[in-house]
Amino acid sequence: MILAYICAGWCAVILILNFTSMALMSRKCRARERTLPPPDNPPPVSIVRPLRGLEPFSEETLGATFDLDYPDYEIIFCVQSPSDPVISLVERLIAAHPEREARLLVGDDYVSANPKLNNCIKGWDAARHHHVILADSNALPPRDYIQTLLAAFRANTAMSVSMPIGSRPKGFWATVECAILNTFQARWQYGAEAIGAAFAQGKNMMWRRDVLDSAGGIRALAGEIAEDAASTKVIRAQGMDVRLVDMPFEQPLGQRTAREVYSRHVRWARLRRATFPAHYAPEFMNGSFAAIVLGAYAAVQLDGGISTVALVTTLIVFSLHGGEIWLARVCGFPLDWRTPFALMVRDLMLPVMFIDALLYDDFVWHGAEMTVREAEETTG
Repeated sequence: MILAYICAGWCAVILILNFTSMALMSRKCRARERTLPPPDNPPPVSIVRPLRGLEPFSEETLGATFDLDYPDYEIIFCVQSPSDPVISLVERLIAAHPEREARLLVGDDYVSANPKLNNCIKGWDAARHHHVILADSNALPPRDYIQTLLAAFRANTAMSVSMPIGSRPKGFWATVECAILNTFQARWQYGAEAIGAAFAQGKNMMWRRDVLDSAGGIRALAGEIAEDAASTKVIRAQGMDVRLVDMPFEQPLGQRTAREVYSRHVRWARLRRATFPAHYAPEFMNGSFAAIVLGAYAAVQLDGGISTVALVTTLIVFSLHGGEIWLARVCGFPLDWRTPFALMVRDLMLPVMFIDALLYDDFVWHGAEMTVREAEETTG
């Protein structure tokens, strides 16, 4: 009987934490017009975009970098291989926008097992300004991109970030990825920020250059498998913090397969487990699965019948998923008739991915097969 009450209490705690994270995100991240003006006396900014290959939305995501509503910024595209097909697209975009200060750097600077970090080295070294943005190739910057990142800064802020918000999903599995990115991972990021424990997220990161340079420059990020995990540790070591933007930026998804969604997110789960094991451990409570198991067990032990278990399960699912659908509406995230089913599939995937990430180390990153152990040995 005591165990039943413990399980019921644990279930209630999980639900409260989920609803709290939704409330925190809804207060800061509300849909708005992308018309934030630049600040008075806007500082010049460098944008470094590491590229590899052509993606379905490459022309749009890279082209948007030239159309930002900001008076003074430079764009540095970085490619590792001189035969990469993305080069012709970048050269065409640069030629079409002579009014922008933009250049393409080609070459590889091997400092770690992280191919993205290796690709960014030359761009960081070439960047001329105090504020430097590292932006993934598939992130879609809105016109007020730079000023939104700048607006997040406070006196003790070393970096502002935006997690990716999945947009334009095509097909069911892309909707599942939206369910993972938008009202799940993003709200836990805002929850972590609210208690002073925000994490860097590698999709869109604006650095204060002096903070990273004081730690040894961008090559210091080779100390961890993932550059965002290394960034978080560098910033915390200096007693500074990471802050999130008030309205995250899009990542157009297009078509996705079940294999693509699963492999991508289990890869990041393995990297989280390797870089922040203490923070990774509680992830087994994510989603509705643990709450349902705990609530159903408590209902059975407290003399509940099948109807009571079904009622408890239904209430948990409808309350959590209803809260996420409400949050998506508040934030202006994509919703359609597939969303409720995608939320359920996501919650079934989460415990499987958690166990998978505990048991296995191998993953594919930018076309390279590696294991967490190999990557740790390389960074070490």
